[in-house]
Amino acid sequence: MSQSAFRSAVCCLLAILFPAQTMLAGETASAMLYTNGAAWLNGSEVPKSAAVFSGDMLQTRLDSTASIQSNGSSVMVLADSLVKFEGPAVELEHGAVRVTTSRGLAARAGDVTVKPAGNSWTEFQVTDVDGRVQIAANKGDVTVQDDKGTTTVTQGQQTTRDDTANPEKKKKHRRKGTGAATAAGGGIMSSTPVVYGGLAAAGVAALWVWTRSEPPVSPACPSKYCP
Repeated sequence: MSQSAFRSAVCCLLAILFPAQTMLAGETASAMLYTNGAAWLNGSEVPKSAAVFSGDMLQTRLDSTASIQSNGSSVMVLADSLVKFEGPAVELEHGAVRVTTSRGLAARAGDVTVKPAGNSWTEFQVTDVDGRVQIAANKGDVTVQDDKGTTTVTQGQQTTRDDTANPEKKKKHRRKGTGAATAAGGGIMSSTPVVYGGLAAAGVAALWVWTRSEPPVSPACPSKYCP
């Protein structure tokens, strides 16, 4: 096999590996996490900062807080809280979050969904303790949707919803240490080991093609059957 054919084979292999990886990674919403005190991400203690992806579960202790920063939105996870990051929304399992957003980021607590009523900068706080959900509109108006319909809470006002009657709701209470609730983050193809595995596979395939290639034909011997 000529050198040009070898290059073509390697390029085709890389073209198959990397676009799929890029496409799948792009489907996963991501943000940056900054902690103030001990916190757990998917059951493991995290350092001062880390990347979070859609489906990740964040837990704070009684003496710690955390901040999730994404494009145009900020979520302050208050002490003793359990929150699931979902990209365009956060799901509050227990505790409280303070959301500041210009991109319509919503917060859910059971069957209760809270989101900005408009497109301007909005700040609101949602607290969920054993199914009793309290919503406060700190800046801008918010809409509150539950099984009874949709209402608007104007700036400076607050309201309460009772979600304890929801039979489908499974509350996740605070746990300590490594026993924190876990959740899978991102697809398997977006993990670092898979990326390096793909590179290794490309290298092995390239080496195999190279070793199998025939020696180039020289002017003195136009055929591989020359003595």
